[in-house]
Amino acid sequence: MKLNISKLSGQTGISVRSLRYYEVKGLLQSERLENGYRNFHESAVERVKVIQLYLGLGLSNNEIAQIINCPVSISDQQPLCKKAINAYKTKLEEVEKQIEILQILRLQLQQRIFNFEKPNLNLFEGTEMGHDY
Repeated sequence: MKLNISKLSGQTGISVRSLRYYEVKGLLQSERLENGYRNFHESAVERVKVIQLYLGLGLSNNEIAQIINCPVSISDQQPLCKKAINAYKTKLEEVEKQIEILQILRLQLQQRIFNFEKPNLNLFEGTEMGHDY
């Protein structure tokens, strides 16, 4: 079954403009009709979902273009794409760094909450302003 760009947009929830952009970037392919209209294979619906997944993971359009045609599992019985593996590893490292930063921030916030909720807290303790004169 073939889909025009409006139907693909309707089925995926992605704007026509974005779908055209994906095509320009090589993320999505269409067949051009004599009148210039685009016809997409029904598998384009799933492909757009994969593109959205990758975008949600923080991959750029260029990174997605490098890996979009790689099989997603060994069960596809094709060799896994090295570019995909490298892109995933790089993104995983970035996510792990973000998690570290967020964990530190979490601890700092928990400590501040604890300090502010502590009864009889002298906010100026240990400073000149904390001394009685």
